[in-house]
Amino acid sequence: MEEYVGYKWHQFITGKASTEYPKAAVKLKDCGYEIGVLFRALGGDVGLRIEAATPRDYYMRRSFLQKIAGTHEQVELTWRDQETLRLPERLALFPFPKLNKHLYIWLAALAAQQNSAFTNWFVDNQRLTVNVLEQYPGMKPIYQSLVDAFIALRPNINTLDEQAAKQEQAIQQALIKPGSVNQFPSADYAPPPVYLWMYPANLSACTDAASLPAEDSDEGSVSSGKKKQGKRKKGEVTESYDKNNGIMVFRLENLFSFSEFVPVDRAGDDTDEEDAAQVAEDLDVITVSRDRKAASSSIKFDLDLPSTEHDDLRLGDGILLPEWDYRTQRYYQDHCCLQPMLGEPDESITGQLPDHLRQDAAKLRRQFSGLKPVRQWINRQQDGDELDLDNWMHHMADKKAGAASGEQGFYRTFNNQVRDLSCLILADLSLSTDTWINNDQRVIDVVQDSLQLLCEALAATGDRFSVYGFSSRKRDHVRFNVIKNFNERYNEQVRGRIQHLKPGYYTRMGAAIRQSTKVLANEKSHQRVLMIVTDGKPNDLDLYEGRYGVEDTRMAIIEAKQAGLQPFCVTIDDEADEYLPHLFGKNGFVVIKDPAQLPKELPRLYVNLTR
Repeated sequence: MEEYVGYKWHQFITGKASTEYPKAAVKLKDCGYEIGVLFRALGGDVGLRIEAATPRDYYMRRSFLQKIAGTHEQVELTWRDQETLRLPERLALFPFPKLNKHLYIWLAALAAQQNSAFTNWFVDNQRLTVNVLEQYPGMKPIYQSLVDAFIALRPNINTLDEQAAKQEQAIQQALIKPGSVNQFPSADYAPPPVYLWMYPANLSACTDAASLPAEDSDEGSVSSGKKKQGKRKKGEVTESYDKNNGIMVFRLENLFSFSEFVPVDRAGDDTDEEDAAQVAEDLDVITVSRDRKAASSSIKFDLDLPSTEHDDLRLGDGILLPEWDYRTQRYYQDHCCLQPMLGEPDESITGQLPDHLRQDAAKLRRQFSGLKPVRQWINRQQDGDELDLDNWMHHMADKKAGAASGEQGFYRTFNNQVRDLSCLILADLSLSTDTWINNDQRVIDVVQDSLQLLCEALAATGDRFSVYGFSSRKRDHVRFNVIKNFNERYNEQVRGRIQHLKPGYYTRMGAAIRQSTKVLANEKSHQRVLMIVTDGKPNDLDLYEGRYGVEDTRMAIIEAKQAGLQPFCVTIDDEADEYLPHLFGKNGFVVIKDPAQLPKELPRLYVNLTR
């Protein structure tokens, strides 16, 4: 009963303290695609992701009801950094859904004009507003309707103290006539959020830190996992907790809540939390401490390189390749060391086609044999290699019968059709390919089956093709597995190399694509296809993560296109739609939703690409 009464009280008091209109709410996930298209169409950075903003601490005056309800301590603000544009997950500011959606549109247009960090939050937002209204006059009615409705929701200046009144008057004047106010008055508290403006990713960049929310410390953080988080969490670093020092005090009423720091040493206690993701979602602040003491009971695993005697055969001393830094808009010359590797199959690997692939391989060979060039004579030509005696005899017979037609072709020529194309298949062999997709297969197993079936099909056509794999461990060791080069026949030895493939390390895709471009550019074929098979986005242990890796890969793709190649990506990553259009273009990739279907889909995609 107590819980029920408390729940009803919470509903009542938070409803009374709320300033939103829930029935008119518009969610970012419902209009995110439209907002993304508008943002990029208005000149926004095509490499930015659009995601939901995390609530941030905001130090402003609250009403009596808001203090009782414990609300309005955090707000969702619009901001951007080098990788993402953060918009409120839900807008219910205005009583009409149309106005809330227009607010999303306005914020996207405003963010598209921001090309540098804020130096003065108040002045810079006015400048951005003026730029949008001057370049896109069609935005003026939207902006005017938002300003009229927003000012009606702002506090009454006559009810505020002197400092707050000056601050509020400056904000309303800047909204009504952007660019007319050059100085933001200071006050003890921040003004109510200006939802029509953007905020800095690092709020210390504002002119008056006391008059704006506390600094958000998550700027520049990078997610290392491949699974995307909807919201970032605020983080802080604390000193290591020493349980052996201090006085032991116990008070039963001092129970920790999820929002307080609990000194649990995860370096020594590595037990799995079944609800770890849910707990992290509930936390407002994630606290991290560093304990330099080694845990004697734990075992440290490192993705170290194997010894020479247990590793694949190295071909040469390595190849130095450049890497693109989008932040400075320049190349780092000789930045990556790519090491060609030649796999040596185990004695247990016979190089024979596995039993479960033989039926599909025979079917593909029959189908692809129809693509093999056919040598034939073409009759009735005006000129050619030799006389067409059959047509000449028919013509003379018709002439004697008085039924001869006009000039005909009395020659025939030999047509030797040739499929003038070369294809390089580049397979991702990163550690993520060790993931199980069902009870029987891992990603690497599906990749091996796909490569074997595709090679069987291409061997039946006579097309020139080569197969390589790649993985990486930082920039100084990018492994480039040579499975089959263009001058090598497809045989049992190549099958053995494919069956020998194992999951490697990470995915430094840019260097592998650049080396593949060099190899494929040496081919003299008219059509040169670079087919990339992967299961995730570019990443590595160093800076090659997030947008840095994506932009370097994109530049490598641009270089391949400039060399006259046709890059195409085949992926099984469910989140590929978020970054592959930026890398390969609208029609430069395909996502296989069911990874188990990759062996059947890959040959079909090859036919469509080379038709």
